[in-house]
Amino acid sequence: MARDKSLYYFGNRHLITRCLSYFLPYKFKVVIAFLSMFVVAGCSAAMAYLVKPAIDQIFVNKDMNALKLLPFLIMGVMVTKCSFRFIQTYYMNSVGMRVIEALRNDLYKKIVVLPMRFFEESQVGMLMSRILNDVVEIRNSVPSMVMLIREIFEIMGLIGVVFYQDAELAFYAVIVVPIAGYPLVYFGKKLRNLGRKSQAGVANINVHLQESFSGIKVIKAFATEKQESGRFAVENHKLMGLAIKQVLNSELSSRVIDMLSSVGIGLVIFYGGMRVIDGTTTAGTFFSFMASLIMLYEPIKKIDACNIDIQRALAGAERVFDILDSPNINRESGGTRDVEAPFKSVEFRDVRFQYPTAGRPALDGINLVVRAGERVAIVGPSGSGKTTLVHLIPRFYDADSGQVLLNGAPVQDYSLKSLRLTQGIVSQDAFLFNASVRDNICYGQDGYSQEQIESAAKAAFAHDFIMELPDGYDTVIGERGARLSGGQKQRLTIARALLKNPPLLILDEATSALDTESERIVQLALENLMRERTSIVIAHRLSTILSAHLIVVMEEGRVVAQGKHAKLLETCPLYARLYQMQFADGTSVA
Repeated sequence: MARDKSLYYFGNRHLITRCLSYFLPYKFKVVIAFLSMFVVAGCSAAMAYLVKPAIDQIFVNKDMNALKLLPFLIMGVMVTKCSFRFIQTYYMNSVGMRVIEALRNDLYKKIVVLPMRFFEESQVGMLMSRILNDVVEIRNSVPSMVMLIREIFEIMGLIGVVFYQDAELAFYAVIVVPIAGYPLVYFGKKLRNLGRKSQAGVANINVHLQESFSGIKVIKAFATEKQESGRFAVENHKLMGLAIKQVLNSELSSRVIDMLSSVGIGLVIFYGGMRVIDGTTTAGTFFSFMASLIMLYEPIKKIDACNIDIQRALAGAERVFDILDSPNINRESGGTRDVEAPFKSVEFRDVRFQYPTAGRPALDGINLVVRAGERVAIVGPSGSGKTTLVHLIPRFYDADSGQVLLNGAPVQDYSLKSLRLTQGIVSQDAFLFNASVRDNICYGQDGYSQEQIESAAKAAFAHDFIMELPDGYDTVIGERGARLSGGQKQRLTIARALLKNPPLLILDEATSALDTESERIVQLALENLMRERTSIVIAHRLSTILSAHLIVVMEEGRVVAQGKHAKLLETCPLYARLYQMQFADGTSVA
């Protein structure tokens, strides 16, 4: 995939701003969570403060009124803290789920309208990982930031309590707090980098799984199960290695903060113990101070955990917004005109096109006119540019130079939807969805009756085998139509094209992958499909196009000859050779 490397070095401010933009629609719930956060922080400080009167008044002075009041006061503070902690956690997690939903929708919406070149340069597993895994990390960004702010306020409140109780002792207690910021920054950077690498590792695992499960027949045919298992083990080992490093750095960060905290606690116990022994302070004051101190170090450790989550979220955000915000990844754009009936012609004027990684042009100065009602066949050896040529008509690709005209206007002038709905494409790869037969036939086309669907199926010679399926037209046919034969799948795609009823038909070697019997049936279905339509046929077997109005012969991206069959046999050596190869030994010509 073409990448804008600078996006991997987004500033934290930009990434946080982009993450926050997805939480903005739920600002009411976020505000409630923030307010609850302040209440929770206040309750923590109040609990620390109440330790002193509880010890001094109840256990030292044996004050009965304090015994009747303070336990209920402590319970009230705890109930309040738990209630508002629940509100904060519930709202932030529910908002986080909605953010995941919105991000996945936006990512899919962006990816699905990207040009074909993007998908050729990208791995399906990687794209799946962006949508399924990376967005989950972003979910933790705002909740973790809310928790971070809550812990900061809690620390401020507890620092206020300890300084109020004993300023001198508090100085020794909080001297380690600024030092604790160093491991947060140091390990935070490491965890951000490891998080980025780990998410890339998850993407690699997804790529491997998608490729191996999709190509399981090839794996079994070549008996490479052991090798593929070895490849997976290597990728899995790398991923687990990164996970172990994340655990190591996360634990090191937490334990360093614990050790720093122990230094502060040790100093307080030493100096505080001396003051209690000297009688300059009470045991209640000291234990209240200790409770405040212990509670003070807990938020510091939670800040470390929040920082880890935030770094992971930012690593995920880099990968997500690399697609959403990159100036180098732009959606397909069409014109404003709609294609108007009737269909008149398709014309190629000096068209040139080259794939980015190719050493020579796929199309080199093509000039060709296909008029309404004609059946135009395109033949030539493999790699001559036949498929590339027809892919320019629906704008799967755009020509590097020259023009493709539909009804006299450049195809770029038409809206993509209008342009593509005027064309029916049947290729050798009969792609079907994991849905019912009915849904596959009328895919992308609403409002058709069962009678119309069956009529299209009958014209495609598919109705009979459909009725033999367990649930007829309601039978779910599996991923990519796995429960059907090649010929059956092809006939369903022809039925889909018949129902679409396009004025222009493109057949891209539609029978090349079929056996002789299936090809014969599919060819009959194709004849029904081509009847009274303009057709462009990329021929796998010359016998299928002998009756074409025009035969175009291509070689190395150029049109080397065009005309009728008899004329081409006499005037075009390449066509004569292809014809002789076809009928001499029965092999295919492309």
